[in-house]
Amino acid sequence: MRSYHSSFTSPEELSEFELDAKNHALIAYILMILGCFTGVLWFIGAIWAMVKINDARGSLFEDHYENIITVFWWGLGWSIIGFALSIILIGYFILGLLWLWAAWRIFRGIMRLTVNRPYYSLFDPRAFG
Repeated sequence: MRSYHSSFTSPEELSEFELDAKNHALIAYILMILGCFTGVLWFIGAIWAMVKINDARGSLFEDHYENIITVFWWGLGWSIIGFALSIILIGYFILGLLWLWAAWRIFRGIMRLTVNRPYYSLFDPRAFG
């Protein structure tokens, strides 16, 4: 597995294995971002990532799949809480913050993926979102 400290990798330097991992991560990200508006595609994007993560093990893009799956599970949990609390209006605030957080994580992933970078680099801010 490559170091998270590696520099940008040009598309010509990607192996077929890594290019395939990158393309499947991009598909999952696109489904997730569309799922922010439709809901159903959110699940399809997460399932896509869960199915394809084993094919991406050891690639430069493996942690993008971990990001997608993390966003899905945290999003699902907080969505349930937000919908339950929407009766007393605070749920709408939770859902709004959740939407912003998920959109940021997905857009950040797409930005890093398009320049052939792992989701996490230099340090591992997984606990911070």
